[in-house]
Amino acid sequence: MTPSVKETHFQFPGQTGFYRGKVRDVYFFEDKLLMVATDRISAFDVILPRAIPGKGQILNQIAARFLQMTSDIVPNWLEACPDPAVSVGKKCEALAVEMVVRGYLAGHAWREYRDGKRSLCGVSLPEGLRENDRLPAPIITPTTKAHEGHDLDISREEILAQGIVKPHIYKQMEDFTYALFEAGSEYAQSKNLILVDTKYEFGLHGGKVCLIDEVHTPDSSRYFYKEGYHERQEKGETQKQLSKEFVRQWLIENGFQGKDGQKVPEMTDEIVLHISQRYQELYEKVTGEAFLPASSESQNPLIRIEQNILSYFS
Repeated sequence: MTPSVKETHFQFPGQTGFYRGKVRDVYFFEDKLLMVATDRISAFDVILPRAIPGKGQILNQIAARFLQMTSDIVPNWLEACPDPAVSVGKKCEALAVEMVVRGYLAGHAWREYRDGKRSLCGVSLPEGLRENDRLPAPIITPTTKAHEGHDLDISREEILAQGIVKPHIYKQMEDFTYALFEAGSEYAQSKNLILVDTKYEFGLHGGKVCLIDEVHTPDSSRYFYKEGYHERQEKGETQKQLSKEFVRQWLIENGFQGKDGQKVPEMTDEIVLHISQRYQELYEKVTGEAFLPASSESQNPLIRIEQNILSYFS
């Protein structure tokens, strides 16, 4: 396996701050920010103990591709990628809501529905749906953006009542979310995939709504293979998918869902390699290109990343 990057500790000229998220290390400058997509992996809002080689590069390259592809739909923060695992862009004021959009009943939404709920984030769901069924129309199920712990489901009405986002801003976020999901779905279809659900994060730059963070990556999205989808649904079989859901399922099968008192199962070399290979598979399926690791087994990726960033700023 190639070396992984679990965390960074850089100090750059002009740096004004630093924040470590679940996956990204963020360096702040006067009017810009720089995100290093590390190889950390999280599930159930818990950072798992081992990093996944190549994961950061994969997330960063997919996100950059889709940010560039959707810039005609909504302006975004990205300005440059000085390294395969690094993005630099405009510093935006993040809006404290994640816009989760769902075209199919899967993952968290299915687990809530299976347990008897027929309303999710204030959106009513019809009776008689099965896991992974297509919804009558895409729905938005927002969550609050938590700095620590679990993000929480919230309704449109609660967001506006609590003043988390102003009504006219939220309307723009909704419109952008549906437009982005439609564009992402059309692109997925062209690759013989189905974009099942995803999330978008927005911020304000100069008073205008901007798309921030990642877009249509395996960490933020769920994809099914289009070929055989209907046959598998008719037979009640598990859908073949490309997403981080397989990591969650492995954790669930081994008694972990991020709840108090639960312990993350051992991540053996075999498990880490398997996860890395699945991420590479998604990259190649989504982009149609072969994945080329930025570092060889003998290289230190931290040195490469720091040198590329310093070259960019100089």
